[in-house]
Amino acid sequence: MHLKEATARIKINKLLESAGWQFFADGDKPANIRLEAGVTLKKPDLDDLGDDFEKTAKGYVDFLLLDSRGFPLIVLEAKAKDNNPQAGKEQARRYARSQNCRFVILSNGNLHYFWDLERGNPYIITSFPSPDSVASYQRVTPNPRRLIDERVEADYIVLSQRPNYASAAAWKNEDDRSGFIEDNGRGCGPAADAAGDFGEGL
Repeated sequence: MHLKEATARIKINKLLESAGWQFFADGDKPANIRLEAGVTLKKPDLDDLGDDFEKTAKGYVDFLLLDSRGFPLIVLEAKAKDNNPQAGKEQARRYARSQNCRFVILSNGNLHYFWDLERGNPYIITSFPSPDSVASYQRVTPNPRRLIDERVEADYIVLSQRPNYASAAAWKNEDDRSGFIEDNGRGCGPAADAAGDFGEGL
């Protein structure tokens, strides 16, 4: 069966396996996919879902993807191919919170979303992340203190786009400054009152 003809479960299985996730233990590598917390997956359990999760009463399946210590890392909500992956995102969020997971993947085999619950809304991905990439990403946490402490002066925007504007000879020379502003566009320095629109958006 070609991948494009495969139904949701088969596609999702292949995407998981190609990203380094394992349904079953392989030598010294333990399984890192479970259907629910604390339950080891057996082949009949997977087969019972059908090719397109058609045998599930809920219409979706929550897989738990585990970290290297066996703790839940990602909730994967796998839906049938004709269902919108985001339709059950609130249930997935609640389940992820109950499992102390920061991450959610929503997929119907064709369309996939990755969702960092600490950083906003789900966004489309074209392949599933590997266990190592998610573990690395997890170590990067937002720092709200940095936003609180950020100083926003009159030239905040221009400093992000043209950090050395104040050292330009044309900016330093009062006679050339209006030409500098004209050449570099609005929002290029702190002298909004003296230079009209030049300081807008800073």
